[in-house]
Amino acid sequence: MKVLTSHSKIVAFAVISALVLPASTLLTLPLRGLPVSSVQAAESTDSAQITHVLNRLTYGPRPGDFEKVRSLGVQRFIQAQLNPSSIAESPQVIAQLERSASVRTVPSSQLLQQFQAVKKERKAAKNKKDGLVTARANANISSSNGPVIKEFGKRRVKTLNGDASLRSEIESGVVETKIVRAVESPRQLNELMADFWFNHFNISIGKGVDKVLIGPYEEQALRPYLLGNFRDMLGATMHHPAMMFYLDNAQNTKAGYQSANPKNKKNGLNENYARELLELHTLGVDGGYSQKDVMELARVLTGWGLPGGRKNSGNGAYWASFDEQRHDFGDKVVLGQTIKGSGAKEIEQVLDMLSRHSSTAHHLSFKLAQYFVDDNPPSALVEKLASSYQQSGGNIKSVLNTLFSSQEFWDAKYQNNKFKSPFHYLVSTLRATGTPIRQPKQLTAFLKTQGQPLYGCLTPDGYKNTKEAWLNPDGLLKRMDFAVRLAGSAGTADYQSVLGTVNGGKLSPQTRQAIDKAPPDQRVAALIGSPEFMNY
Repeated sequence: MKVLTSHSKIVAFAVISALVLPASTLLTLPLRGLPVSSVQAAESTDSAQITHVLNRLTYGPRPGDFEKVRSLGVQRFIQAQLNPSSIAESPQVIAQLERSASVRTVPSSQLLQQFQAVKKERKAAKNKKDGLVTARANANISSSNGPVIKEFGKRRVKTLNGDASLRSEIESGVVETKIVRAVESPRQLNELMADFWFNHFNISIGKGVDKVLIGPYEEQALRPYLLGNFRDMLGATMHHPAMMFYLDNAQNTKAGYQSANPKNKKNGLNENYARELLELHTLGVDGGYSQKDVMELARVLTGWGLPGGRKNSGNGAYWASFDEQRHDFGDKVVLGQTIKGSGAKEIEQVLDMLSRHSSTAHHLSFKLAQYFVDDNPPSALVEKLASSYQQSGGNIKSVLNTLFSSQEFWDAKYQNNKFKSPFHYLVSTLRATGTPIRQPKQLTAFLKTQGQPLYGCLTPDGYKNTKEAWLNPDGLLKRMDFAVRLAGSAGTADYQSVLGTVNGGKLSPQTRQAIDKAPPDQRVAALIGSPEFMNY
């Protein structure tokens, strides 16, 4: 496998140096000899719009995408992306969805049972091993009994392999599916929104039972609503056991509740989910709520937890269950509104209120504007989107329609100024070079070295999408190393074809000079490691 050579290190240094220069002097420099006639100027503007829309509504263009959008028309392309069901899904995605169905569409209760069964096996094996070791020490067992230990060792390996097999099946199914969808699906805006909303409603594959619930969570609580009504998605995430476990609401009970099981830790009020529901999912940190509101909302949420053990089929097998014995039926006051103690209906009343709140409209609008326009989005655009949110009753497609129609979205100063996250960079390189996904484990290993393991963000605020979060010298060197390796494995990637996917083929003099210094077999690597490619 190729590593950074002296030539590519020179290129890498040039790239790192270039990325710290002002974007206005680096990323928007036109090629020398750009046409100046009115007809050619119009074509140049059209080309800039096509480049921009491919950069922002996809994970990066593939060779030939520019011509497809020009033939279709920019506005028709946008509308098609806003209506993903109108676009035929790729055969590669369909095949991958079939392969991973067992970890994405299985009832949550069934996956939880599998997880608990493996956990019990592992614990029993450990206890048995500990017992054998203790017995051997106490009785001073002779070495002739070695085969007994050895045989047990075989059984233990088998048990642990069962655990490893389950984890491997989950990871290969869920993680690989995300990569395949992002790279291969022509419904590119849909995939961008899947990533956006997952980070907004983040859970982590590294926490307990969410190792097995991560796939169904994305498939059931997020993907049906990516461009639909925010209230529907908010409710689906709240009702999913993956969220109940991740933010500890499965432990949230009314004051004084005592479980019949002495080992049960589900005692007492737990505010974790209530706080994040207000701070991250709806109103925002400055959304006008108080600690008292957090506590009152936590009372509303008492009794919601994981699905019951007997729920193996039907709709209830997928969703959180409500235990009225653990619920606080007293009246609550959230954001100045009295919530009568009525059980499960209380949370629906609160979710209705939160989804309609003006602070929620502003919080979501800021995040969408930051995602699609600029790390520090213009306040006028945020207000415009917030107004669209409220007028449409929280319809996400309507808000995006407003965004993509706005003057700010098309403003030249915001073009090619966003810095790709590691995942965005990874997917765009695969798309630009036409590299097939043959070794997904190597791809996920790269993301780990970049600090963005898929589904691995431990904190509930999810991964950031800003330059500040991801631009650093070490990360850039690792990207350059990845670019060299990828270009070497891609082999047949044509430089001119890849160039057409990078900022409309427009490179700064600094980038051209750096690429000119690279050996011919490393020009593609230098290109996908360039500032223009790392930005979008």
